Amino acid sequence: MTAYNDKAKTFLVLLKKSLRGEEMDYTRGGIRRAVFMLAIPMMLEMAMESVFAVVDLYFVGHLEHSSQAIQTVGLTESVLTIVYSLAIGMSMAATAVVARRVGEKNPVAAAHAGAQAILVSTVITLILSAVGMIYSPQILSLMGGSPEVVKMGTPFIRIMMGSSLVIMLLFLINGIFRGAGNAAIAMKSLWLANLCNIILCPVFINGFGPIPAFGLTGAAIATCIGRSTGVIYQVWHLVKGNGQLKFLLSHYLPDKKLILSIIKISVPGTFQFIIASCSWIVLARLVADTGAEEGSAGYQTALRLMMFFMLPAWGLSNAAATLVGQNLGAKETGRAEESVMKTMKYNVIFMGVVTVLFFTVGHLFVSFFTNDLAVREVALKAMRIMSSGFIFYGMGMVMINAFNGAGDTWTPTRINFVGFWLFQIPFAYLLAVTAKLGPVGVFIAIPVTETMITLVSFVLFRRGKWKSIRV
Repeated sequence: MTAYNDKAKTFLVLLKKSLRGEEMDYTRGGIRRAVFMLAIPMMLEMAMESVFAVVDLYFVGHLEHSSQAIQTVGLTESVLTIVYSLAIGMSMAATAVVARRVGEKNPVAAAHAGAQAILVSTVITLILSAVGMIYSPQILSLMGGSPEVVKMGTPFIRIMMGSSLVIMLLFLINGIFRGAGNAAIAMKSLWLANLCNIILCPVFINGFGPIPAFGLTGAAIATCIGRSTGVIYQVWHLVKGNGQLKFLLSHYLPDKKLILSIIKISVPGTFQFIIASCSWIVLARLVADTGAEEGSAGYQTALRLMMFFMLPAWGLSNAAATLVGQNLGAKETGRAEESVMKTMKYNVIFMGVVTVLFFTVGHLFVSFFTNDLAVREVALKAMRIMSSGFIFYGMGMVMINAFNGAGDTWTPTRINFVGFWLFQIPFAYLLAVTAKLGPVGVFIAIPVTETMITLVSFVLFRRGKWKSIRV
């Protein structure tokens, strides 16, 4: 009993330290401790990111014409994955470069690299945001939205696309903090953003006092304000100088050599996720074409629930990126590889638990978000089929983040291109249209593809080319 109590006390002490964001040298000491200190706040950070879509889905799912509202949110999120891809690609580059500099014990160079990443991403995102706002109706129509969905959803998608810079900065700055090993600030920024969103969503959707009811559009307004609050919190900490990083105005002066280095890492990293995102968009269109409005709404509900549980796993796998980057910077390649294997073990356990939940109480999750029985039936079927590959998803996430943390963004990009575009899309079409399985064919194609991608990633990781990448 004494040994058990000691372990419990040690766990609580580490938990408090990780949530407070206490600094430690991740290139020394126990690897299990390092993974734990990074993974807890990173998992909670990603859980908070997933809450955004789930909160919106919950409130709009109880509006009149809920299936149209759910479809609008789902289709908009599918389009926004392109913005997310750019944001993740840039944050990936920032994490890799910042982590490498921190591992080399050069915090000034780390801050300078982070500032240059912010500079580049701001220019790119402003252009993308303007295009998205101008062509919002055409985008919804292209995605398969009915005329009613286009009419209802245009203000929603316009606001969401207009807030692309906020989305970008939220991802990017958190990537900078993660690279420096301060995952707690990244986590707290998402907590703050989500708290604002949860409070404001019902206010702007249903109206409160002098604030009129905006309906579906209110969800976009609340999300935009919530994310903006999180970004303000991040910027305050960058200027204040928490831990190893302190950003100065001089760090934002364009550094051509460093900008090119960041772009070199971020471009394949961005395409890596754009490839996956475009595949998801095609799958969403396939479901909309073969499953009608109820099929599309059910798929989007299942997808949001799936991402709600998968994003914490992605957060856990982010620990591998930081540990790989910092340990390669410290010339500890063996420790970098061992960190990845331990992180993968914990992620497999987590995803195994989620799989059991989806198969046993998945119907309760679905019923929480929609009262439409037809939508519930499709969503539950989609959840159970897609979750059959969750353990492989968990392994694959860690492999991808290990490559990216090392700055080897080309390897996952090539894997995604073959896996998603050359295999998943044709395979899903074959099952859904040719074999006439409809949406079920799309659901089956997802775990099959993810399993294949994971197996290929593992083989390439063991070959070890990532250890020699310079950033």
